Amino acid sequence: MVAQLARRHCLNPACISEPVRAADTKQVLDKLQASRVLIQEKRDVSAYVELVVRLTAVCSSFSLCRSHRGNITLPKIPESNMALSVLGVFLGLLLEVSTHGPSSVPRSSWKQDDVNLLEFWEPDVFNYTTLLLSEDRGVLYVGAREVIYQLNMNNVSIKSNQLMWKVPENDMSMCILKGKSKETDCRNYIRVLQVLDEDNLYVCGTHAFQPLCDYLSLENFSLHNRPEDGRGKCSFDPGQSFTTVMVDGELYSGTAYNFLGSEPIISRSSPSQSLLRTEYSTSWLNEPSFVFADVIREGQNSPDGDDDKIYYFFTEVSVEYEFFGKLLIPRIARVCKGDLGGQRTLQKKWTSFLKAKLVCSMPELNFVFNVVHDVFILKAPHWRDTVIYGVFTSQWGNVGLSAVCAYNMSSVHEVFSKGKYMQKATVEQSHTKWVRFNGITPSPRPGACITNLNRMQNINSSLQLPDKTLQFVRDHPLLEDPVLPIGNGPRLITKDVNYTQIAVERVLALDGNLYDVIFTATDKGFLHKSLVLEGEVHTVEEIQLLKNSEPIKTLLLSTRAAQFLYAGSDSGVVQCPTAFCEKYLSCVDCVLARDPYCAWDARSTSCINIFRGDAQQRKLIQSLKGDAGMCPPVAALALEDYQQVAVKPGGSADLSCQVRSNLAQVLWKLNGHALTEASRFLLMGENGLLIYSVTAEDTGRYECWSVESGAGQNFTRLVAGYVLRLDLPENTPPLSARRPQSVSRDPTPASEGNDGLTSGLTSTHTDSPSLTTPPNNAIKPKSHIPPEVSNLPTRTETLDPSAKYIQHDNSIALLSLFLLFFLLFLTALAYNCYMQYLPAPCLRLRAALLGSNKKPQAEYVACESGLMEPVQEKTDSANQNGAHPLHALRDTGYETEPEYVNGRVPSNSFEDGDDSPSKDRPFDIDCVSQPIEYADADTPH
Repeated sequence: MVAQLARRHCLNPACISEPVRAADTKQVLDKLQASRVLIQEKRDVSAYVELVVRLTAVCSSFSLCRSHRGNITLPKIPESNMALSVLGVFLGLLLEVSTHGPSSVPRSSWKQDDVNLLEFWEPDVFNYTTLLLSEDRGVLYVGAREVIYQLNMNNVSIKSNQLMWKVPENDMSMCILKGKSKETDCRNYIRVLQVLDEDNLYVCGTHAFQPLCDYLSLENFSLHNRPEDGRGKCSFDPGQSFTTVMVDGELYSGTAYNFLGSEPIISRSSPSQSLLRTEYSTSWLNEPSFVFADVIREGQNSPDGDDDKIYYFFTEVSVEYEFFGKLLIPRIARVCKGDLGGQRTLQKKWTSFLKAKLVCSMPELNFVFNVVHDVFILKAPHWRDTVIYGVFTSQWGNVGLSAVCAYNMSSVHEVFSKGKYMQKATVEQSHTKWVRFNGITPSPRPGACITNLNRMQNINSSLQLPDKTLQFVRDHPLLEDPVLPIGNGPRLITKDVNYTQIAVERVLALDGNLYDVIFTATDKGFLHKSLVLEGEVHTVEEIQLLKNSEPIKTLLLSTRAAQFLYAGSDSGVVQCPTAFCEKYLSCVDCVLARDPYCAWDARSTSCINIFRGDAQQRKLIQSLKGDAGMCPPVAALALEDYQQVAVKPGGSADLSCQVRSNLAQVLWKLNGHALTEASRFLLMGENGLLIYSVTAEDTGRYECWSVESGAGQNFTRLVAGYVLRLDLPENTPPLSARRPQSVSRDPTPASEGNDGLTSGLTSTHTDSPSLTTPPNNAIKPKSHIPPEVSNLPTRTETLDPSAKYIQHDNSIALLSLFLLFFLLFLTALAYNCYMQYLPAPCLRLRAALLGSNKKPQAEYVACESGLMEPVQEKTDSANQNGAHPLHALRDTGYETEPEYVNGRVPSNSFEDGDDSPSKDRPFDIDCVSQPIEYADADTPH
């Protein structure tokens, strides 16, 4: 759809802006046409989005758009319409995407003060972004700027050790001479914290743009003072993306190898071997942004004698297509752990390096999320059951959409072991720079690890691979087949949220099923907890982890009994539990949360974490379908337990109702009858009910009910109850009881017996006539984030004592004031119409009512006659029939106005015979004695 509209509007070389039109217009047209063909034939999503964005960028000079001979003929569209058309196409696509996908609203929202969080930070220390969790030691290691901390894993606010690692003055001076900032760049940012063995850590820092590594002894928490060159292991720039993983004492890194950051490499550093790295070529790595790396133990118990593999995840500039801008593509790359490089070809280079496209898109809309921000590998006992989770966004910013895609490791292995290769295109002037390789692939398969089959061919290491295979790997590192997500689409899509980090845990619920709980961190300091239930995404809660609105840059998950999450940011470290079961105070609330960590304990009447203590031995209630009907009945709230509210006549009453769930709908009742927003003097807010100008008819029993859907039913809970009465003076006789027919504010009568007092605190209703619910039992979620529900103590309160002067006849006073202003408006309108101050419709009405038989004033008649000049008679039928000759006004340069317009100059007297100017008429002129020759001052004489 977008491609067709865009092609119809702007696929023409004459539509290119000035900088682009300097190039060959024929080549530009070929590229755009090739993009269209690629979209139609191969449905390439990346090229699709690139074409749409390029059309909005290149079509800047719309006045230059015109048809081109031999090419597509463009319709003649005005400039503004053309710009709006192209922009509207792209915005329409984003709007359509934002209405699709498995997105959900967090059911519960907790602020930082609502939950129990532990923090660690110290003054003048920043960038707490390198985290290493050692659950065997019960320690969390934190790398910050010029310091390494050792914190308690169960309480990060407790610091066990710290190590200062600053930059010497001479190194800092050299960094400053190179143009870097002393306060930010020329410091030592700890970027690498990896476990080397039981007693040592391998640490690296940027060290004033001169990366340096050393060994940290855990016994006395000090450096060994054996510095090593950090190039290829750690980034130069503290703000540059990079990744590392330690595998069997060898450090695998993805970073930049030079000061400028223009030479990206994937390398392996080993004490016993020389540095093994990628080839410096754009076909291998083209401006990558590394996000994650980890090892998959495929060699364990492998019948083929396969090797372990290290997978890298990054986003790079596309090498397949050549466009005017940079098209980003997410990648997954793989190297073999036992790779030793080549003997003659690819010496000290990877012989097993291959990469493939990582697809996260919505196929039904052809919308692609082409930037990967973080990856989490959920490992299983067998590597084929491992699942890869990634967080993606679109490179064209401010879209406001984030996606989570999941990939099977078996699918990844299939692409790398059997996928087709790509090669550079030889066709000139084609936007596609890489195409499928259709030739004969050398044997052994290029990029494959050494297996038992290779060993039978006397190939025991990569040093013995034939040069033909190694040459092919060097020229064909890219695979054509992409890695597709599970379900061919995202697991989760969020609107107006940018995810930065992800962690996933597989949880065994009480129903015996496994559920993947997805924890995602945002760029605003929030944490979302979601899971997929029967194809539907359910976001359990969102938690504000950081006080300030800043990105969460690191997210670690503890899988031990402690069950904690650790978030690192520029300002500090935050420890967060994986569940907040204690926040759910009722069984219905606990069950409707649909949290696999939480269940309701009927014995202790509390919501508990099933993975702590002796929870497994208790009789617990849990339903991830949201079936709150499993909960035991709760006694109804007695009338004497309702909160008493006393209001003076004419005052206002504010009845609060703070509902925890964002998915619930609030229903107010008065004496058992539902209230609507159309009720008199009533305002329903997000957190309460406001009744102003209270009268005797407003008194009674007010109840706030929460209505929430689950398991195909609607469940109601009484949240708050009030008894509203008038606060009358002692000498005033008591008011009579309110008539039953005047109680209900709802025009629809409620069913008998649907009283909140008899239904109990927690009750189940599927077709309750008193509940105003949407069709199909769907409850619309609230758009706000309610704070915590307060207790409901019994108390008497007088609201708004200053409003006692407001009486019952306020409405009459307001009506009288309105009528007064309306009469003043009509009077002003009639006066202005009579005085000819209003536009033509009013003047015509005045003329119709008062008549318009006045003649022009004498002085203007003389002027008008002086402006007439004879026109030559034409030989037409009118003149031949004896018609009077026409006279035309002489052009004076000014427009004349009709009689009844604003420009008319009134005159109070007429003296036709007086030819001399008068003192009373200083501006009158004699048009006969002073004929008007020229009206324009600039006309030459």
